[in-house]
Amino acid sequence: MIVPQPKKMKSGLWEIRLRVNGRTEFVTARSATECKRQAAYLKTHLQALKKAKGEADNMTLRECQENYIDAQRAVLSPSTIRCYEVYARRRWPEYQYCRVGSIDWQRMVNDETAVVGPKTLKNAWGLVHASLLYAGLPAPTVKLAKCPVREIPFLQPDEITKFMDAVKGRSYEIPALLALHGLRLSEVRALKWENVDLQRGLIRVQGALVRGPDGKVEKKTNKTAKSSRTIPILIPALYRALDASLPKEGNVCPIGEQTLLDDVKRSCRRAGVTEVGVHGLRHSFASLGYHLGISERQLMEWGGWDDINTMHRIYIRLTNTGRSEAADKVREWFATAE
Repeated sequence: MIVPQPKKMKSGLWEIRLRVNGRTEFVTARSATECKRQAAYLKTHLQALKKAKGEADNMTLRECQENYIDAQRAVLSPSTIRCYEVYARRRWPEYQYCRVGSIDWQRMVNDETAVVGPKTLKNAWGLVHASLLYAGLPAPTVKLAKCPVREIPFLQPDEITKFMDAVKGRSYEIPALLALHGLRLSEVRALKWENVDLQRGLIRVQGALVRGPDGKVEKKTNKTAKSSRTIPILIPALYRALDASLPKEGNVCPIGEQTLLDDVKRSCRRAGVTEVGVHGLRHSFASLGYHLGISERQLMEWGGWDDINTMHRIYIRLTNTGRSEAADKVREWFATAE
């Protein structure tokens, strides 16, 4: 490796001014030999980076994303990998086989904005951004449409009993009541009879059943550290349904994800209550607990939440009754203050 001869500075250090890839780099060391060694290493390293970047620039967008996804298979959830693969296949159809070094990124984003919603676009761009960084390429800055705040509907306290009447005796009563008990859908589907202790009235929430690239995948771990938990059976109707269910072996709820979602929504319509999904029942559990004055620490333990800010922002929402009572208190104060 040929590098310029070092020059001794007034400070006693040796310096080489190196020109690599159109940029000037300065290398200093305590001896001329060490200065030349470091300069040679730096030049080799920078030239290798330029070559790698050139090779990455020649990858297609599809190749770039697939390389990133393959590298993450061992560390990410199967459901996350499945979502990434869907984004890689379906998003940016006109750019899939364009070389990443030739893509106008803002134009690509603008084209997709007319096809999908802001949240889908944000998630799809997140995959592209991560894929470029993994390839050693600079991730461009683009302007995305702002995602609207979407509140998941939940059942008011007076609606919960109507919903429970609507699912009573149905084949999906147990999974619906487990979701209303604060379990995530993946936790409901993974629950095994060996983790249900009817004698002591306890449920051990452990593991998750999710959809991966090749179908159902059973995970031994839950979503967060506090998701694995033992909770008391709080709903009498759930206890009765579990007690009457036979046979008590294998999975407690051998029901498809989409089937359960459709059945829950159908029951809401039949009961004349707010139409919610399975996750909306989990929201209903948290909001009911808050409405009844259950401590935040206890709610977090039952629901398996790690972050109290998440519970406040997403799960604990004022019920209609709570809003009415708060308004009455303010009106009463102003009335007595006159």
